[in-house]
Amino acid sequence: MDIVFINDLRIDTIIGIYDWERQVRQTVSLDLEMSTDIRKAAETDDIQYALNYKSVAMRLVDFIGGSEFQLVETMAEQVCQIVREEFGVAWVKLTLRKPGALRESRDVGLIIERGDRSGEQA
Repeated sequence: MDIVFINDLRIDTIIGIYDWERQVRQTVSLDLEMSTDIRKAAETDDIQYALNYKSVAMRLVDFIGGSEFQLVETMAEQVCQIVREEFGVAWVKLTLRKPGALRESRDVGLIIERGDRSGEQA
């Protein structure tokens, strides 16, 4: 299994449970690790055989930027579902950060993994 990753993808969105959070856009940061097999892309030097990280990033920017969530947990589940279903990724690890959510901390968030780490599409 090979891994394509995206680090610190920053997206402005509505996220939070408090009234003030529903009125302002906040930045979330995503780190993604996605299983793939790069051999055919490497052999052919052809993007059609690669997991196109730009396409993944743009899809998530559009989705998250146009959504409103109360919980980071809901956002995380839906992000993983998009990546797995729309991009044929068998396994994804997502770190989702919400910077500034706690005054005493740089950021808070969660890490989730979904799918089969061996790379077998379920």
